[in-house]
Amino acid sequence: MATIIAIYSLLGISLIVSFIKSREKTKKAFKIAGKALMKTAPSLLTVLGIVGLTLGILTPETISKLVGAEAGFTATIMAALLGAITLIPSLVAFPLAGSLLRSGATVMTISAFVTTLVMVGIVTAPMEIKSLGKKFTLLRNGLGFLAALLIAGIMGVLL
Repeated sequence: MATIIAIYSLLGISLIVSFIKSREKTKKAFKIAGKALMKTAPSLLTVLGIVGLTLGILTPETISKLVGAEAGFTATIMAALLGAITLIPSLVAFPLAGSLLRSGATVMTISAFVTTLVMVGIVTAPMEIKSLGKKFTLLRNGLGFLAALLIAGIMGVLL
């Protein structure tokens, strides 16, 4: 709570200083920020909706059973495969991963999901094959998948 108060106090002081220094620039900055908020609002609402639905449908016990410590390495492989075939933006994946982690998923499983989500693209592979060739695409995705499992293993040990 103290951190939040400190951040908002600093924000308020900075806003007052900016307004005193140049009212026009401050107003212009607020207009730019408002437009940026309107552009990102749909994405933010999507994030809240997906995370909310996921946590509403899956109880912490279910999450723990599916991707927790009791699920073992199989859950990590399944999460890696799901990440490889899923096409969702990182803006949605990171909050979802954090929520799943707080609900009982293991670091290793979540690491596998997020890493393959970023490094492997099964859905985008046909387009990549056209641009870069079949051999390169298969090699890149295969090595990306193996690297994701290695990274997940390291994360599981370190954290």
